Amino acid sequence: MQSKLSWQEFIITRAIKASGYSAIVFVALIFYFLLREGLPTLGEVPLGDLFAARWYPIESYFGILPLLSGSLLVTVGATLVAVPFGLGTAIFIAEIAPRWAREILKPLVELLGGLPSVVLGFLGILALAPNLRVFLNLPTGLTALTGSLLLGGIAVPTVVSVAEDALDSVPRAYREGAWALGATRWQTIWRVTLPAARSGVLTGIMLGVGRAIGETMTVMMVTGNAPVLATGLGAFFSPVRTMTATIAAEMGEVANGSVHYHTLFFIGMVLFLISLAVNVTASAMVFRSQKRAERVLS
Repeated sequence: MQSKLSWQEFIITRAIKASGYSAIVFVALIFYFLLREGLPTLGEVPLGDLFAARWYPIESYFGILPLLSGSLLVTVGATLVAVPFGLGTAIFIAEIAPRWAREILKPLVELLGGLPSVVLGFLGILALAPNLRVFLNLPTGLTALTGSLLLGGIAVPTVVSVAEDALDSVPRAYREGAWALGATRWQTIWRVTLPAARSGVLTGIMLGVGRAIGETMTVMMVTGNAPVLATGLGAFFSPVRTMTATIAAEMGEVANGSVHYHTLFFIGMVLFLISLAVNVTASAMVFRSQKRAERVLS
């Protein structure tokens, strides 16, 4: 029996290790494929033209700055929407709502997170964009602001789910200690619970930002798809085009091995590096917060 159990433990342990290593291998293979297909761009397009302000591949203009600025603008707007609403909802569910309401709200938020992005894109085209156009007196409702609002709505469930779990995992003794010292409920939430759950909250925010960066269908449907360099806050009320939307819209029509083809993969490579930087930053912030908490507890 002991020998059989040890063999089972050996197989399970090896399977778990193989699963963990496979994730690293898959990411490395994806990055290798992007490098193989995207790096030829540096030899086919001058660096100055590649980072120029015009994207029009039909006439051999391959400037990716409009696409980069469009992605940055929409992501920043989505973050400004998702962080306050997501964090506020997580605090309400974890700290304020009664138990019966929590049992309803948490699954509902997770259900919203599973909605297909194309459905939200349809809602944006049919409801949000026309109303924004009338309310703000804009030439078109297909703008960066529309994309930011929808992406923020997409990112909110991710922020809520992870942040609520982090807040709920804070020991009740922390709250009781604060109440014993005379702190109010809001003082306890702001000064005790949130700092104790900082690493989980930051993780939720970064995951939400990562979801916004990588979203394709929604932004392709509601941002107008105009590759114009975004400058200033006024760009929120104008059509833009993101890197993900460009890849999705043009990859199916481009000739294999052409300059346009390699440039699209180069855009994918830049997008991959941005997502990697966001994840590494999130991991570093969480690690630093954990170390700080360990020092405080010790």
